[in-house]
Amino acid sequence: MSVIKPFIGIRYNTDRERDISTKLAPPYDVLDQADKDRLLTGDANNFVKIDLPFIPPKSAGPPEVYTQARAQMDAWLADGTFVRDQHPCIYVYHQSYMYEGTQYTRKKFFARLRLKPFGEGSIFPHERTFGGPKEDRLALTKSTQANLSPIFGLYEDAQNDVARTLAEALSPEPWAVGTMDGIENRMWAVRDPQVITDVAKMMQPKAIYIADGHHRTGTAMLYRDWLTEQQGELPPEHPANFVLCVFCAMEDPGLLILPTHRVLANVQVNADTFAGDAQVEITPLDVKDATAAIKSLADLGPQAVGLYDAATKKYIALRPKNADILDALEPDHSSAWRRLGLAFLHAYLLDRVVTPNVCGGNAPEIKYIKADAAAVTTANETNGAAFLMQPTTMEELRDVCTANDLMPQKSTYFYPKLASGMVINPLI
Repeated sequence: MSVIKPFIGIRYNTDRERDISTKLAPPYDVLDQADKDRLLTGDANNFVKIDLPFIPPKSAGPPEVYTQARAQMDAWLADGTFVRDQHPCIYVYHQSYMYEGTQYTRKKFFARLRLKPFGEGSIFPHERTFGGPKEDRLALTKSTQANLSPIFGLYEDAQNDVARTLAEALSPEPWAVGTMDGIENRMWAVRDPQVITDVAKMMQPKAIYIADGHHRTGTAMLYRDWLTEQQGELPPEHPANFVLCVFCAMEDPGLLILPTHRVLANVQVNADTFAGDAQVEITPLDVKDATAAIKSLADLGPQAVGLYDAATKKYIALRPKNADILDALEPDHSSAWRRLGLAFLHAYLLDRVVTPNVCGGNAPEIKYIKADAAAVTTANETNGAAFLMQPTTMEELRDVCTANDLMPQKSTYFYPKLASGMVINPLI
Protein backbone atom coordinates (compact mmCIF):
# COMPACT_ATOMS: atom_id res chain seq x y z
CA MET A 1 0.00 0.00 0.00
CA SER A 2 1.35 3.42 -0.97
CA VAL A 3 0.46 6.30 1.33
CA ILE A 4 0.76 9.77 -0.14
CA LYS A 5 -0.05 13.02 1.61
CA PRO A 6 -0.30 16.68 0.62
CA PHE A 7 2.07 19.07 2.34
CA ILE A 8 2.51 22.75 3.09
CA GLY A 9 5.38 23.59 0.79
CA ILE A 10 8.10 26.19 0.95
CA ARG A 11 8.78 27.76 -2.44
CA TYR A 12 9.98 30.88 -4.18
CA ASN A 13 7.62 33.82 -3.78
CA THR A 14 5.98 33.98 -7.18
CA ASP A 15 3.74 36.87 -6.11
CA ARG A 16 6.87 38.93 -6.73
CA GLU A 17 7.83 37.22 -9.99
CA ARG A 18 6.21 34.14 -11.53
CA ASP A 19 9.25 33.34 -13.69
CA ILE A 20 11.88 31.66 -11.50
CA SER A 21 14.20 30.62 -14.33
CA THR A 22 17.30 32.19 -12.76
CA LYS A 23 16.58 30.53 -9.43
CA LEU A 24 16.34 26.94 -10.64
CA ALA A 25 19.31 24.59 -10.59
CA PRO A 26 20.16 21.15 -11.94
CA PRO A 27 20.34 18.29 -9.42
CA TYR A 28 23.15 18.86 -6.91
CA ASP A 29 25.00 15.66 -7.83
CA VAL A 30 25.79 16.79 -11.39
CA LEU A 31 27.29 20.14 -10.36
CA ASP A 32 30.83 21.25 -9.57
CA GLN A 33 32.19 24.48 -8.14
CA ALA A 34 32.26 26.20 -11.54
CA ASP A 35 28.60 25.33 -12.07
CA LYS A 36 27.67 26.68 -8.65
CA ASP A 37 29.60 29.90 -9.24
CA ARG A 38 27.93 30.37 -12.62
CA LEU A 39 24.44 29.89 -11.20
CA LEU A 40 25.03 32.30 -8.34
CA THR A 41 26.55 34.88 -10.66
CA GLY A 42 23.32 34.74 -12.65
CA ASP A 43 21.19 35.12 -9.50
CA ALA A 44 22.46 35.39 -5.94
CA ASN A 45 19.22 33.73 -4.81
CA ASN A 46 19.68 30.61 -6.92
CA PHE A 47 18.60 27.43 -5.17
CA VAL A 48 22.09 25.96 -5.37
CA LYS A 49 23.07 28.29 -2.53
CA ILE A 50 21.29 26.06 -0.03
CA ASP A 51 21.17 22.77 -1.95
CA LEU A 52 24.91 22.41 -2.49
CA PRO A 53 26.76 23.79 0.54
CA PHE A 54 29.77 21.50 0.15
CA ILE A 55 31.60 20.40 -3.02
CA PRO A 56 32.00 17.61 -3.88
CA PRO A 57 29.04 16.19 -1.92
CA LYS A 58 30.55 12.71 -1.73
CA SER A 59 31.20 13.01 1.99
CA ALA A 60 30.12 15.36 4.75
CA GLY A 61 31.70 18.82 4.79
CA PRO A 62 32.44 20.94 7.88
CA PRO A 63 29.38 21.53 10.08
CA GLU A 64 29.35 25.27 9.43
CA VAL A 65 28.44 24.86 5.75
CA TYR A 66 25.18 23.13 6.71
CA THR A 67 24.47 25.68 9.43
CA GLN A 68 24.96 28.39 6.81
CA ALA A 69 22.54 26.64 4.43
CA ARG A 70 19.88 26.64 7.15
CA ALA A 71 20.58 30.28 7.97
CA GLN A 72 20.20 31.20 4.29
CA MET A 73 16.91 29.33 4.07
CA ASP A 74 15.61 31.14 7.16
CA ALA A 75 16.79 34.48 5.77
CA TRP A 76 14.92 33.90 2.51
CA LEU A 77 11.77 33.07 4.44
CA ALA A 78 12.19 36.22 6.53
CA ASP A 79 12.76 38.59 3.61
CA GLY A 80 10.05 37.10 1.39
CA THR A 81 12.28 35.38 -1.16
CA PHE A 82 10.66 32.16 0.04
CA VAL A 83 7.07 31.75 1.18
CA ARG A 84 5.44 28.94 3.12
CA ASP A 85 2.00 28.08 1.80
CA GLN A 86 -1.01 28.26 4.09
CA HIS A 87 -2.75 25.02 3.07
CA PRO A 88 -1.67 21.43 2.38
CA CYS A 89 -1.29 20.98 -1.36
CA ILE A 90 -0.41 18.52 -4.05
CA TYR A 91 1.90 20.39 -6.42
CA VAL A 92 1.44 19.52 -10.09
CA TYR A 93 4.64 19.74 -12.12
CA HIS A 94 4.95 19.69 -15.92
CA GLN A 95 8.14 19.72 -17.96
CA SER A 96 7.92 20.53 -21.69
CA TYR A 97 10.84 19.93 -24.01
CA MET A 98 12.00 19.01 -27.51
CA TYR A 99 13.86 15.78 -28.17
CA GLU A 100 15.02 14.75 -31.66
CA GLY A 101 12.53 17.10 -33.26
CA THR A 102 9.48 16.00 -31.23
CA GLN A 103 7.73 18.05 -28.54
CA TYR A 104 7.01 16.28 -25.24
CA THR A 105 5.35 17.20 -21.96
CA ARG A 106 6.06 15.05 -18.91
CA LYS A 107 3.29 15.38 -16.31
CA LYS A 108 4.03 14.72 -12.65
CA PHE A 109 3.06 15.82 -9.16
CA PHE A 110 4.80 16.46 -5.84
CA ALA A 111 3.47 14.85 -2.67
CA ARG A 112 4.80 13.17 0.45
CA LEU A 113 5.31 9.40 0.29
CA ARG A 114 5.33 7.31 3.47
CA LEU A 115 8.71 5.65 3.94
CA LYS A 116 9.00 1.88 4.01
CA PRO A 117 12.18 -0.18 3.78
CA PHE A 118 12.77 -1.56 0.30
CA GLY A 119 11.15 -4.96 0.04
CA GLU A 120 8.75 -4.44 2.96
CA GLY A 121 6.25 -2.09 1.38
CA SER A 122 5.26 -0.79 -2.00
CA ILE A 123 8.45 1.20 -2.74
CA PHE A 124 10.86 -0.59 -5.05
CA PRO A 125 14.35 0.42 -6.18
CA HIS A 126 14.82 -0.20 -9.89
CA GLU A 127 18.61 -0.47 -10.24
CA ARG A 128 21.80 -1.11 -8.36
CA THR A 129 23.52 2.11 -7.40
CA PHE A 130 27.05 3.19 -6.64
CA GLY A 131 27.92 4.49 -3.19
CA GLY A 132 26.29 7.86 -2.80
CA PRO A 133 26.65 11.09 -0.84
CA LYS A 134 24.42 10.09 2.08
CA GLU A 135 26.64 11.70 4.73
CA ASP A 136 26.42 15.09 3.02
CA ARG A 137 22.69 14.82 2.36
CA LEU A 138 21.99 13.62 5.90
CA ALA A 139 23.93 16.54 7.39
CA LEU A 140 22.00 18.94 5.15
CA THR A 141 18.66 17.37 6.08
CA LYS A 142 19.44 17.56 9.80
CA SER A 143 20.35 21.23 9.49
CA THR A 144 17.54 22.44 7.22
CA GLN A 145 14.91 20.01 8.57
CA ALA A 146 13.58 19.69 5.06
CA ASN A 147 13.66 17.63 1.87
CA LEU A 148 15.22 20.16 -0.48
CA SER A 149 14.85 17.94 -3.52
CA PRO A 150 12.55 14.99 -4.30
CA ILE A 151 12.94 11.40 -5.25
CA PHE A 152 11.40 10.48 -8.61
CA GLY A 153 8.78 7.73 -8.41
CA LEU A 154 6.97 5.86 -11.18
CA TYR A 155 3.57 4.23 -10.90
CA GLU A 156 1.28 2.35 -13.28
CA ASP A 157 -1.78 4.17 -14.59
CA ALA A 158 -2.72 2.98 -18.06
CA GLN A 159 -6.04 4.86 -17.93
CA ASN A 160 -4.35 8.13 -16.87
CA ASP A 161 -6.82 8.51 -14.00
CA VAL A 162 -4.49 10.33 -11.61
CA ALA A 163 -3.14 12.90 -14.07
CA ARG A 164 -6.62 13.55 -15.45
CA THR A 165 -8.08 14.11 -11.98
CA LEU A 166 -5.34 16.60 -11.16
CA ALA A 167 -5.60 18.34 -14.55
CA GLU A 168 -9.27 19.09 -13.94
CA ALA A 169 -8.33 20.97 -10.75
CA LEU A 170 -5.62 23.20 -12.24
CA SER A 171 -5.90 26.95 -12.54
CA PRO A 172 -5.55 28.37 -16.07
CA GLU A 173 -2.11 29.75 -15.29
CA PRO A 174 0.63 27.95 -13.33
CA TRP A 175 1.84 29.35 -10.04
CA ALA A 176 5.47 29.20 -11.15
CA VAL A 177 7.30 28.90 -14.47
CA GLY A 178 10.98 28.55 -15.23
CA THR A 179 13.16 27.53 -18.14
CA MET A 180 16.43 25.72 -17.51
CA ASP A 181 18.67 24.16 -20.15
CA GLY A 182 15.87 24.54 -22.69
CA ILE A 183 13.35 22.69 -20.51
CA GLU A 184 10.18 24.58 -19.58
CA ASN A 185 9.10 23.88 -15.99
CA ARG A 186 5.60 24.76 -14.76
CA MET A 187 4.02 24.18 -11.36
CA TRP A 188 0.51 24.51 -9.96
CA ALA A 189 -0.83 23.86 -6.47
CA VAL A 190 -3.97 21.78 -5.91
CA ARG A 191 -5.49 22.28 -2.47
CA ASP A 192 -9.06 21.04 -3.02
CA PRO A 193 -9.46 18.45 -0.19
CA GLN A 194 -11.71 16.23 -2.28
CA VAL A 195 -9.30 16.10 -5.20
CA ILE A 196 -6.43 15.35 -2.82
CA THR A 197 -8.46 12.56 -1.17
CA ASP A 198 -9.37 11.09 -4.56
CA VAL A 199 -5.77 11.09 -5.75
CA ALA A 200 -4.54 9.52 -2.51
CA LYS A 201 -7.11 6.73 -2.85
CA MET A 202 -6.12 6.11 -6.47
CA MET A 203 -2.44 5.92 -5.52
CA GLN A 204 -2.98 3.64 -2.51
CA PRO A 205 -2.88 0.26 -4.33
CA LYS A 206 -0.05 1.26 -6.69
CA ALA A 207 3.56 0.22 -6.36
CA ILE A 208 6.12 3.03 -6.57
CA TYR A 209 9.30 2.34 -8.52
CA ILE A 210 12.18 4.70 -7.75
CA ALA A 211 13.38 6.10 -11.07
CA ASP A 212 15.85 8.54 -9.53
CA GLY A 213 16.75 9.28 -5.93
CA HIS A 214 17.72 5.93 -4.41
CA HIS A 215 20.25 7.76 -2.24
CA ARG A 216 17.71 10.40 -1.23
CA THR A 217 15.35 7.64 -0.14
CA GLY A 218 18.07 6.07 1.97
CA THR A 219 18.94 9.47 3.44
CA ALA A 220 15.30 10.08 4.37
CA MET A 221 15.23 6.77 6.24
CA LEU A 222 18.48 7.61 8.05
CA TYR A 223 17.07 10.99 9.07
CA ARG A 224 13.86 9.42 10.38
CA ASP A 225 15.86 6.88 12.39
CA TRP A 226 18.19 9.58 13.74
CA LEU A 227 15.24 11.74 14.78
CA THR A 228 13.64 8.75 16.49
CA GLU A 229 16.84 8.25 18.49
CA GLN A 230 16.75 11.93 19.50
CA GLN A 231 13.03 12.26 20.30
CA GLY A 232 11.69 8.76 20.80
CA GLU A 233 9.05 7.06 18.68
CA LEU A 234 7.60 9.51 16.17
CA PRO A 235 3.85 9.94 15.72
CA PRO A 236 2.65 8.08 12.58
CA GLU A 237 1.91 11.33 10.75
CA HIS A 238 5.18 13.04 11.62
CA PRO A 239 6.68 14.55 8.44
CA ALA A 240 9.92 12.59 8.94
CA ASN A 241 7.98 9.38 8.27
CA PHE A 242 7.54 10.64 4.71
CA VAL A 243 9.80 11.76 1.88
CA LEU A 244 9.19 14.32 -0.85
CA CYS A 245 8.47 12.52 -4.12
CA VAL A 246 7.67 13.52 -7.69
CA PHE A 247 5.25 10.95 -9.10
CA CYS A 248 4.92 10.18 -12.81
CA ALA A 249 2.86 7.50 -14.55
CA MET A 250 4.90 4.90 -16.40
CA GLU A 251 2.58 5.35 -19.37
CA ASP A 252 3.01 9.13 -19.55
CA PRO A 253 3.97 9.95 -23.17
CA GLY A 254 6.48 12.54 -21.98
CA LEU A 255 8.47 10.03 -19.93
CA LEU A 256 11.61 9.17 -21.91
CA ILE A 257 14.26 6.65 -20.90
CA LEU A 258 17.60 7.20 -22.61
CA PRO A 259 20.54 4.79 -22.49
CA THR A 260 23.88 5.20 -20.79
CA HIS A 261 26.76 3.85 -22.86
CA ARG A 262 29.91 2.16 -21.60
CA VAL A 263 33.43 3.10 -22.69
CA LEU A 264 36.54 1.05 -21.92
CA ALA A 265 39.60 3.30 -22.09
CA ASN A 266 42.86 1.87 -23.47
CA VAL A 267 41.25 -1.52 -24.02
CA GLN A 268 41.28 -3.08 -27.49
CA VAL A 269 37.95 -4.81 -28.08
CA ASN A 270 36.67 -5.60 -31.57
CA ALA A 271 35.01 -8.32 -33.63
CA ASP A 272 38.06 -10.58 -33.25
CA THR A 273 37.57 -10.55 -29.46
CA PHE A 274 34.33 -12.50 -29.86
CA ALA A 275 34.97 -14.32 -33.13
CA GLY A 276 35.81 -17.60 -31.43
CA ASP A 277 32.89 -17.51 -29.00
CA ALA A 278 30.15 -19.94 -29.99
CA GLN A 279 27.61 -18.06 -27.87
CA VAL A 280 27.92 -14.68 -29.58
CA GLU A 281 26.53 -13.61 -32.93
CA ILE A 282 28.47 -10.80 -34.63
CA THR A 283 26.78 -8.50 -37.15
CA PRO A 284 28.73 -5.76 -38.99
CA LEU A 285 26.87 -2.45 -39.04
CA ASP A 286 27.12 -0.32 -42.15
CA VAL A 287 26.66 2.99 -40.35
CA LYS A 288 28.66 6.19 -39.98
CA ASP A 289 27.83 7.29 -36.44
CA ALA A 290 26.77 6.07 -33.02
CA THR A 291 23.16 7.21 -33.30
CA ALA A 292 22.63 5.24 -36.50
CA ALA A 293 24.30 2.22 -34.93
CA ILE A 294 21.97 2.32 -31.94
CA LYS A 295 18.89 2.65 -34.15
CA SER A 296 19.96 -0.38 -36.16
CA LEU A 297 20.12 -2.51 -33.00
CA ALA A 298 16.31 -2.50 -32.69
CA ASP A 299 16.06 -4.86 -35.68
CA LEU A 300 18.33 -7.34 -33.92
CA GLY A 301 16.28 -7.65 -30.75
CA PRO A 302 16.38 -6.28 -27.19
CA GLN A 303 19.58 -8.11 -26.23
CA ALA A 304 21.66 -6.62 -29.05
CA VAL A 305 24.58 -4.42 -28.01
CA GLY A 306 26.59 -2.12 -30.27
CA LEU A 307 30.39 -1.99 -30.23
CA TYR A 308 32.62 0.75 -31.65
CA ASP A 309 36.34 0.04 -31.88
CA ALA A 310 38.54 3.15 -31.96
CA ALA A 311 41.39 1.29 -33.68
CA THR A 312 39.36 0.21 -36.71
CA LYS A 313 36.66 2.94 -36.54
CA LYS A 314 34.09 0.21 -37.22
CA TYR A 315 30.71 -0.58 -35.66
CA ILE A 316 29.39 -4.07 -35.03
CA ALA A 317 26.44 -5.55 -33.14
CA LEU A 318 26.75 -8.34 -30.62
CA ARG A 319 23.88 -10.52 -29.43
CA PRO A 320 23.52 -13.95 -27.87
CA LYS A 321 22.75 -16.80 -30.25
CA ASN A 322 20.51 -18.16 -27.51
CA ALA A 323 18.30 -15.70 -25.60
CA ASP A 324 18.58 -17.96 -22.54
CA ILE A 325 22.38 -17.64 -22.41
CA LEU A 326 22.39 -16.33 -18.83
CA ASP A 327 19.92 -18.81 -17.34
CA ALA A 328 22.59 -21.23 -16.14
CA LEU A 329 25.23 -18.54 -15.56
CA GLU A 330 23.14 -16.17 -13.43
CA PRO A 331 20.56 -18.36 -11.63
CA ASP A 332 20.19 -15.91 -8.75
CA HIS A 333 18.69 -13.29 -11.05
CA SER A 334 15.17 -13.24 -12.45
CA SER A 335 14.29 -14.33 -15.96
CA ALA A 336 13.44 -10.71 -16.80
CA TRP A 337 16.92 -9.58 -15.71
CA ARG A 338 18.67 -12.34 -17.65
CA ARG A 339 17.10 -11.14 -20.91
CA LEU A 340 18.30 -7.56 -20.65
CA GLY A 341 20.83 -6.27 -23.14
CA LEU A 342 22.72 -4.74 -20.22
CA ALA A 343 22.80 -8.09 -18.43
CA PHE A 344 24.22 -9.75 -21.56
CA LEU A 345 26.85 -7.00 -21.75
CA HIS A 346 27.98 -7.10 -18.14
CA ALA A 347 27.45 -10.72 -17.14
CA TYR A 348 28.71 -12.28 -20.36
CA LEU A 349 30.58 -9.98 -22.75
CA LEU A 350 32.54 -8.11 -20.07
CA ASP A 351 32.75 -10.59 -17.20
CA ARG A 352 33.26 -13.78 -19.19
CA VAL A 353 35.03 -12.63 -22.36
CA VAL A 354 36.69 -9.22 -22.05
CA THR A 355 37.90 -9.50 -18.45
CA PRO A 356 39.65 -12.91 -18.76
CA ASN A 357 40.73 -12.74 -22.40
CA VAL A 358 41.64 -9.08 -22.89
CA CYS A 359 42.27 -7.64 -19.42
CA GLY A 360 44.19 -10.50 -17.82
CA GLY A 361 41.46 -11.27 -15.31
CA ASN A 362 41.12 -7.72 -14.03
CA ALA A 363 37.76 -6.07 -14.60
CA PRO A 364 38.19 -3.06 -16.90
CA GLU A 365 37.42 0.44 -15.71
CA ILE A 366 34.15 1.60 -17.21
CA LYS A 367 33.32 5.17 -18.14
CA TYR A 368 29.58 5.86 -18.26
CA ILE A 369 28.63 8.25 -21.06
CA LYS A 370 25.08 9.45 -21.81
CA ALA A 371 25.42 11.05 -25.26
CA ASP A 372 25.82 8.76 -28.29
CA ALA A 373 28.48 10.83 -30.05
CA ALA A 374 30.33 11.53 -26.80
CA ALA A 375 30.76 7.80 -26.19
CA VAL A 376 32.52 7.38 -29.54
CA THR A 377 34.58 10.53 -29.00
CA THR A 378 35.72 9.26 -25.60
CA ALA A 379 36.66 5.90 -27.11
CA ASN A 380 38.71 7.67 -29.79
CA GLU A 381 40.43 9.95 -27.28
CA THR A 382 41.35 7.04 -25.00
CA ASN A 383 42.20 4.50 -27.72
CA GLY A 384 39.46 2.27 -26.39
CA ALA A 385 36.07 0.84 -27.22
CA ALA A 386 32.49 1.98 -26.72
CA PHE A 387 29.60 -0.36 -25.99
CA LEU A 388 26.46 1.34 -27.29
CA MET A 389 23.21 0.47 -25.55
CA GLN A 390 19.59 0.48 -26.58
CA PRO A 391 17.25 2.39 -24.25
CA THR A 392 15.73 0.33 -21.46
CA THR A 393 12.01 -0.01 -22.04
CA MET A 394 9.38 0.64 -19.42
CA GLU A 395 8.25 -2.98 -19.77
CA GLU A 396 11.75 -4.24 -19.01
CA LEU A 397 11.98 -2.01 -15.94
CA ARG A 398 8.55 -3.08 -14.71
CA ASP A 399 9.24 -6.79 -15.25
CA VAL A 400 12.56 -6.69 -13.38
CA CYS A 401 11.09 -4.69 -10.49
CA THR A 402 8.01 -6.88 -10.09
CA ALA A 403 10.34 -9.88 -9.97
CA ASN A 404 11.98 -8.21 -6.92
CA ASP A 405 15.20 -7.87 -8.87
CA LEU A 406 17.37 -4.85 -9.68
CA MET A 407 18.50 -3.48 -13.02
CA PRO A 408 22.27 -3.26 -13.57
CA GLN A 409 23.93 0.01 -12.58
CA LYS A 410 23.34 2.99 -14.85
CA SER A 411 20.55 1.20 -16.72
CA THR A 412 18.31 4.21 -17.17
CA TYR A 413 18.63 7.90 -17.81
CA PHE A 414 15.25 9.52 -17.30
CA TYR A 415 15.21 12.62 -19.46
CA PRO A 416 14.99 15.44 -18.64
CA LYS A 417 16.32 15.75 -15.11
CA LEU A 418 14.07 17.35 -12.52
CA ALA A 419 14.75 21.01 -11.77
CA SER A 420 15.80 21.74 -8.21
CA GLY A 421 14.09 24.65 -6.48
CA MET A 422 10.47 24.11 -7.44
CA VAL A 423 9.21 23.30 -3.93
CA ILE A 424 10.64 22.25 -0.55
CA ASN A 425 9.08 19.74 1.85
CA PRO A 426 9.55 20.92 5.47
CA LEU A 427 10.05 18.14 8.00
CA ILE A 428 8.84 20.18 10.98
